[in-house]
Amino acid sequence: MLKRCIVSFVAVVLGLQSLPAVQAQQLIPASPELAAKAWILIDANTGHILVENNADMPLPPASLAKMMTTYIVSEEIAAGRLTNDDTVLISDNAWEKGGAKTDGSTMFLSPRTRVSVSDLMRGVIIQSGNDASIALAEHISGDEAAFAEVMNHNAALLGMTGTEYFNATGLPYEGMVSTARDLSVLARAIIQDHPEHYSIYSEKYFKYNNINQPNRNRLLWRDSSVDGLKTGHTNAAGYCLVASAKRRDMRLISVILGADSDAARAKETQKLLSYGFRHYDTKTIYSMGDILKENAKVWYGQEEFLNLTIADDVTLTLPRGSQKNLTANLLIDEQIKAPVSAGQELGRLQVSLNDELLIDTALVAEKDIAQSGLFARFIDWIVLLITRMMS
Repeated sequence: MLKRCIVSFVAVVLGLQSLPAVQAQQLIPASPELAAKAWILIDANTGHILVENNADMPLPPASLAKMMTTYIVSEEIAAGRLTNDDTVLISDNAWEKGGAKTDGSTMFLSPRTRVSVSDLMRGVIIQSGNDASIALAEHISGDEAAFAEVMNHNAALLGMTGTEYFNATGLPYEGMVSTARDLSVLARAIIQDHPEHYSIYSEKYFKYNNINQPNRNRLLWRDSSVDGLKTGHTNAAGYCLVASAKRRDMRLISVILGADSDAARAKETQKLLSYGFRHYDTKTIYSMGDILKENAKVWYGQEEFLNLTIADDVTLTLPRGSQKNLTANLLIDEQIKAPVSAGQELGRLQVSLNDELLIDTALVAEKDIAQSGLFARFIDWIVLLITRMMS
């Protein structure tokens, strides 16, 4: 096993202390008690969980299942298998199961007409149209059952271990469940993977067939920081809401499942988001390319020293005022030997808060270093041999 040694502890800690000064660390109050069956609040950037309750309880997803439907459409477009301008034939089945004659939410599509993918996406996201969801599922996979298999495949790829889909709409189906945790994972994927389609979630109205319908997410009118995502409701699921909001440089995602009313799901979501924004911050403590170790010794190389850096930003979600309690260690390979390639891992950066490890990421070589000539390598070998004998 490669030996590593802890070095430059003081230098790294001083780097952390150069962050914007803060007052004495605040005590984080207990998370709010909410009138819902399950909930979770995460930082969209880091994935850090701020608070949760019954986050792994399997519950009917209702129309929150449509988030996966639109995610798959976005994936198909990104892969070049579909375009926003493609037209979709509205089947009799889509109209019968999700159209105007049903009691569910609908886009009011007319059977045997053709509608663009772009309009159908808005019909699913804004109007929560069951007919639009079924039409897209049939267009992509042939029928809704086959599309549900695609939904489950994508859920597995995203790590949604508590979710099982049987249709594209979220209409009641025995055994169809998801969890607050899984839905937060899906929401994060929608925001990060397909920002061009995420923007649709903030649109307040969509007019189709001369029928103008409002977005069911009432927080879009109440809170200017909220810009998505999706509501859901069935008798079994209760009232559900996945929401995302951005304030300052921080984006949060909240999931509320099983509230008693439309008003309650909005109110409880506001409580959750307000708690997160009031008591937490997202901070980039190191940026990609920052030099964390200067002049690390290189053996057998054409150059004697090498700088170590990080390949990606190090961003943390922290209780407000806690930055001054961060500590960091550099674990560097005891002997760095040429040849070395730029980006090659040569150690680890570990950042902790109150003895809890938050980040363990690679320290990498800043540049290539080729091997030196035979005689220079022989001299280094002699020096290393003597060093080992004396240690």
